[in-house]
Amino acid sequence: MMILRDFKKEDAQIITGWLRSEEELYKWSADRFNKYPLSGEDINDNYASQLETGRFIPLTAVDDNEDIIGHFIIRYPRDDDDSSVRFGFVIVSPEFRGKGYGKELLKLGIEYVKENLTATRIDLGVFENNESARHCYEATGFTEYARRECQMPIGIWNCVDMELFIKRT
Repeated sequence: MMILRDFKKEDAQIITGWLRSEEELYKWSADRFNKYPLSGEDINDNYASQLETGRFIPLTAVDDNEDIIGHFIIRYPRDDDDSSVRFGFVIVSPEFRGKGYGKELLKLGIEYVKENLTATRIDLGVFENNESARHCYEATGFTEYARRECQMPIGIWNCVDMELFIKRT
């Protein structure tokens, strides 16, 4: 069983341990850090200023033993618009990949938005070279709405933007 809880600063060092190569770093964070290997302090420094806005929600997924299984952030891309949020930095511990935990993480994230926010749309970006992540997003209901080229420090990657609309009852 997996539950979401607020991100804690000590989670950061565990998450950086899941990034086992420079390519994995960029698949996870696009060009937000541009530094490998990443430290927990790097994540906490990046999150600190965004947390102050109140429009940035980092969440950690834990199992029944409080062991960290996954992590992602929810942010409002535009200051003047509460109708749409963006998921980012979506990651699952390597030992749990390919076992349905990513889908579970996303479902919990979608439920979190439904229960705690007023947004009716969630979007995210995934690189074409990250097929397993894209498959996971599609399996939870995200559909492609745009494509763009992203200049990454290790080459030009194609990014697929995906969205999901929340049905409120």
